[in-house]
Amino acid sequence: MTKLPISFEFFPPKTPEGLEKLRTVRQQLYVRQPEFCSVTYGAGGSTQAGTFGVVRQIQDEGVAAASHFSCIGATRESVREELAQLQAAGIRRLVALRGDLPSGYGMGGEFQYASDLVAFVREAFGDWFHIEVAAYPEMHPQARSPEADVQAFVTKVKAGADSAITQYFFNADGYFRFVDEVRKAGVDVPIVPGVMPIINSSQLMRFSDATGAEIPRWIRGRLQGFGDDLTQIRAFGLDVITQLCERLRAGGAPALHFYTMNQSQATLEITRRLGWA
Repeated sequence: MTKLPISFEFFPPKTPEGLEKLRTVRQQLYVRQPEFCSVTYGAGGSTQAGTFGVVRQIQDEGVAAASHFSCIGATRESVREELAQLQAAGIRRLVALRGDLPSGYGMGGEFQYASDLVAFVREAFGDWFHIEVAAYPEMHPQARSPEADVQAFVTKVKAGADSAITQYFFNADGYFRFVDEVRKAGVDVPIVPGVMPIINSSQLMRFSDATGAEIPRWIRGRLQGFGDDLTQIRAFGLDVITQLCERLRAGGAPALHFYTMNQSQATLEITRRLGWA
């Protein structure tokens, strides 16, 4: 079977024990030879030190690292200084996001949209960074309409993005429809599906409710029917996500990006089932 390029996302742990566990998880996942590994960034840059630290560790381990980077509430000078730190560390990939401010903060800052950040990075750093942007096949939760969401995505790409990673989803048709719509709008960069292994149903439902990612009723119903039976939840999840990946591959997805939740086993098993062990 055709082996697509794959990449993995991690979040920066808050404890030394979490950092050590993540180091082990990364080593387990590196056997799948990821194109890169990305590290998330908290609201208002609240995890920036942790994010940059994990990014540097990944780079030191011989794997290309991508730092998430959000701009809301930031100034042009602060962004320039922070990106210069990444450049000095040899980091060549960036996931450029608008991001969220911590609760209780006003908007502030010199950037209103992710497209503003993308344009600034290109202006300040030329082609140093490969810039990824976010895509929302089921529409960004704050978008006024599907048409406005597609236009916002097109604007981000035309500001200088190289490729995009989607929010996770469980309906492949929505992904293919989104790709068709942005192609018609003149955007031809790779749009990589984000894949969320199903490991914990309550956590998945909480994340999905917060981000606007839709869980189809049949999946939600089956997960609720399993109650707290983690063995059944994980077995069902492996089947569902493997089938989703197979559909995406058959439909021409350029790569797959796994939201690992700092765990390795589900992603390793899904990629094994896809024939990439």
